Amino acid sequence: MLNLGKILNRDYEIRLPFLNGNYNINIFFNKKSSFLLFSIEPDFRDDININYGTKINMFKNLQSSKFCETFLNLHNYRGKKLDIINQFESIKDEHLSDVHFIFNESINLSKYEFDSKILYDSLQIYGLTLVTHPNEFIFIIAERQNIIQKLNKKIVRTTAIQIGTNNSINILNEFHDEFKNNMRLDLEIDDNDE
Repeated sequence: MLNLGKILNRDYEIRLPFLNGNYNINIFFNKKSSFLLFSIEPDFRDDININYGTKINMFKNLQSSKFCETFLNLHNYRGKKLDIINQFESIKDEHLSDVHFIFNESINLSKYEFDSKILYDSLQIYGLTLVTHPNEFIFIIAERQNIIQKLNKKIVRTTAIQIGTNNSINILNEFHDEFKNNMRLDLEIDDNDE
């Protein structure tokens, strides 16, 4: 049994189908911190000898993810009582038919009242996949909304993990290349308008 110690004292487990098996994904966190950590255990008893070229990546900065840059809108905000970095906001309108949710879960850890407002210390978990490869691509965003009671402040931090076969990563790269080309074209049009 894993001993999480004082830094990580909570664990949330998800079992997700992938190809002809499953991945058991654990999200470790602390009730008093915004720090998150993933653990991944493959369960492919029937496919031990088959190599699908699966790649697993973790992103502490969601902006460095091709998936996020291409398909998602992220929200950032810094204020006196609220500090948000890379919060998942939505799937971009132009990609609603390319990316689907496979789950959306929320775990409320504590409830606080500040200035007549109710705030929740929580863990939000979003699971997304590519429509073209639903059984070969998983993108999980774990968002920690942590209330620092002494400061009357809410801190929101996100971490993500991506699991994909070579085929699904190739499709992701094609989408990302198209996104980058469209951005370049838009910049050229803006420059010509000036």
